[in-house]
Amino acid sequence: MAWNGEIIGRRAFLKATGIGFAATLSPGSLHALERADAVYASGYRAPDGSFGIATVSEGGEIIDRVALPARAHGMAFSSASGRAVAFARRPGTFAMVFDPSRQAEPIVITAPEGRHFYGHGHFSPDGTVLYASENDFDGNRGMIGLYDGRYGFRRIGEFDAHGIGTHDMTVSDDGTMLVIANGGIETHPDFGRTKLNIDRMEPSLVVLDVKNGALIQKHRMPSSLSQLSTRHLDITESGRIWFACQWEGARNENPPLAGWFSKGEDIALLSLPDETTARLANYVGAIAVNRRQNIVGLTSPINGASVTLDAKTGLVLSEDTIREAAGVAPAAHGIAVSSYDGHFNQTRSDVAWDQHIIRIK
Repeated sequence: MAWNGEIIGRRAFLKATGIGFAATLSPGSLHALERADAVYASGYRAPDGSFGIATVSEGGEIIDRVALPARAHGMAFSSASGRAVAFARRPGTFAMVFDPSRQAEPIVITAPEGRHFYGHGHFSPDGTVLYASENDFDGNRGMIGLYDGRYGFRRIGEFDAHGIGTHDMTVSDDGTMLVIANGGIETHPDFGRTKLNIDRMEPSLVVLDVKNGALIQKHRMPSSLSQLSTRHLDITESGRIWFACQWEGARNENPPLAGWFSKGEDIALLSLPDETTARLANYVGAIAVNRRQNIVGLTSPINGASVTLDAKTGLVLSEDTIREAAGVAPAAHGIAVSSYDGHFNQTRSDVAWDQHIIRIK
């Protein structure tokens, strides 16, 4: 999970949402918004099986909900435009752009023929372009779709992601580079979510020039780690790119599950203590950087783990057991964590949170 630019402050958010938005909230929701140190957004599944997006306080109180046609996965937010977007879970073909303040109607983007979304995307720093990870499934190649944030999010181009299984992606703070995690796993909607090439995966990390999509650098995993799927990304204030992985090899192996690199540098794979690696169960489902505190959060739903690292050294600062830990995002202090069983930090709601959360205030 990566976030773009400065997170909008509480007063600015309340001012931007206006009296009209406040009037739509229940007294409890309004009170939660007014006293929240941070506000997030996440996809969810309701008890009746329907799907939606919720804005939620750091204390886990749901502030507002927006209906979705199907299950979402990752999200992106632009502090410049105030817009957020939820991407369909692979192999879904929709993305919904919405305004958390409800000052504009939602916009549904549909993937072009022969493509589906991979569940992630990111805005340019000025909010004028939305980049989305996509699968050209017949061509077996990852792509980055470009959508115009000024004119209804119409599709205006695409870049080759220089890999397959293109999953998470982010944008450098100066807006000049796209950073892409190519998971290396071949899929096709005719086979649902089946992984078609576990024995010949090609995971990689790629940096592109936003001006023309030119390849700046590409890091392939070593041959001994060809089944280490590079999945999620975030960037520190210094420009260090942290990445998190999921192991598709033998369960009794203990590969590195995270690492970092910077522009012009090779990747450094993080050596975690054996007990931490075991706790993460070879599967990091989400990653987030808290820039103010220079820490990194990792979550794994398999064993129910949340791990906090020093973003400079990679040393483990804390580990917690959180059943079905899913989303992770920077908090006012530390890292906020959601779970599939409805917990957001210490509060449980009636919804099942999806895999990712984003901070919007």
